[in-house]
Amino acid sequence: MALVRNETAVLKNFINGKWVDSSGAETLEVPNPATGEVLARVPISTKEDVERAVQAAKKAFVSWKNTPVPKRARIMFKFHHLLTEHHEELARLIVQENGKAYKEAYGEVQRGIECVEFAAGAPTLMMGETLAEIAEDIDSEMLRYPLGVVGGITPFNFPMMVPLWMFPLAIACGNTFVLKPSERTPILANKLAELFTQAGAPEGVLNIVHGAHDVVNALIAHEDIRAISFVGSQPVAKYVYEQSAARGKRVQALSGAKNHHIVMPDANVELAAQHIINSAFGSAGQRCMACSAVVVVGENERFVQTLKKQADELVIGNGMDEDVLLTPVIRQSHREKVLGYIEKGVEEGAVLIRDGRKEMAELSEGNFLGPTIFDHVTPTMTIAKEEIFAPVLSLLRAADLDEALEYIRQSRYGNGATIYTKDAKAVRQFREEADAGMLGINVGVPATMAFFPFSGWKDSFYGDLHVNGKDGVNFYTRKKMITSRFDF
Repeated sequence: MALVRNETAVLKNFINGKWVDSSGAETLEVPNPATGEVLARVPISTKEDVERAVQAAKKAFVSWKNTPVPKRARIMFKFHHLLTEHHEELARLIVQENGKAYKEAYGEVQRGIECVEFAAGAPTLMMGETLAEIAEDIDSEMLRYPLGVVGGITPFNFPMMVPLWMFPLAIACGNTFVLKPSERTPILANKLAELFTQAGAPEGVLNIVHGAHDVVNALIAHEDIRAISFVGSQPVAKYVYEQSAARGKRVQALSGAKNHHIVMPDANVELAAQHIINSAFGSAGQRCMACSAVVVVGENERFVQTLKKQADELVIGNGMDEDVLLTPVIRQSHREKVLGYIEKGVEEGAVLIRDGRKEMAELSEGNFLGPTIFDHVTPTMTIAKEEIFAPVLSLLRAADLDEALEYIRQSRYGNGATIYTKDAKAVRQFREEADAGMLGINVGVPATMAFFPFSGWKDSFYGDLHVNGKDGVNFYTRKKMITSRFDF
């Protein structure tokens, strides 16, 4: 989308507890993906804006790191209460700027609230360990301390859940935070800052700087930023990881995916198809745990026909309309990119059994694309290898489970995988051999809860400590070991 210079209705940055104008002159429109209505304009902030935010966070850290952990937890409890009170409003905001269905947005809000619930357990999460008598009259203990100022860079597809993966836990652990939300979905982030302030967060503990590449690079380069948490596309994730690590920062960079769902011959065809439809086409396929490749084991034409039938029956439209599942992709430019993948799939010999392009003419307003299904896709085809991030599903054929698992091993990505079967032996083999970090057994979206790590493998993750769970606590804290002698 072209840059605009009209300063009317421009979102503000949130720095040191105040809403402030960006020093940048350029802005981007934030349209509703379903209608094209311009909701706001987001500033393209500058390195100077990042500097102001970091300095505010650095100043706030001096006192925040010494704030008693139970007091930090009480702010999280209040924040949790406010998020719950505003649950429906937050879901509507997500629908407006992201485009996803209201039911999915409502679920996203709930997942975000669960992250705050986890962070509210800070008094337990921050506990150290002690061992008496490691030698005669000598004891040893481990204590946790915050890192300092940390940064978060979040994507458009989960404008509430992903920021709440990051800043509540980081702040509960005693750090201060600078958030760079996606410039495509910036409105929800500002609402979170508003509610966090109402919950009693001190000035400078959470800061938001809107923008694009310059803000990302400024966060990476800033010597006072101790850690970076990132969620986004694979090329950018790799760049953020390499550039941050080269500067000595801790970094967790969550990347792309190509999640395979294996349908065994004994699977419940109707339920397997239903779970796959919801996984592949919910949120318009724009999530890193979406099913994007189905491996059909054996001759199972009944499953293929059932899948196509259910796709034909999907309700497509504005996410605020009841019963809608398939909503628009985020931008027209992204839809054009997806159309290129569809053409590529046809060129490379895949069989297009459900062409979602026909819905584009029927839904001319908004960035819509109907459910698209390719059959007889091979692992070497472009649509089988690359993340498309859209309602495009590839069906691969395998003679047995061994061949299906080999397809997963061949993928550069390793976020998630699922198997549909009643066979316990097949489940165990899948559990042990599937080359991905989050597995589902008859589950369409095997995403983890906030108290477990979001555990992508291979090119789906760069770093050592994942978001959420104990990994998240370890990422946002450093340990101090104390050895004490008492016969001195």
